[in-house]
Amino acid sequence: MTQPTEWPLWEIFIRSKQGLDHKHVGSLHAADAQMAIENARDVYTRRMEGVSIWAVESKYIHASNPAEGGSLYDPANDKAYRHPTFYDLPDELKHM
Repeated sequence: MTQPTEWPLWEIFIRSKQGLDHKHVGSLHAADAQMAIENARDVYTRRMEGVSIWAVESKYIHASNPAEGGSLYDPANDKAYRHPTFYDLPDELKHM
């Protein structure tokens, strides 16, 4: 007797009408990319709020380890020009 196989897990990203970036909205199981996009449309864009859907098979996403965050981000601390804390801003500038 063969064991049933489970469909792969897909991570779903939606771009809203107001934004330029895609935001992760959730995950779902689907047999292929087309099915993942169609299911994501039905599940995550019921009110027509999205203009674009990305479906990425979870096995292709690689993440850094939060426990190793210190050593990962340590080199960025050496680049003071990336942190504009030494600039004098005019008082008229309220939301910077």
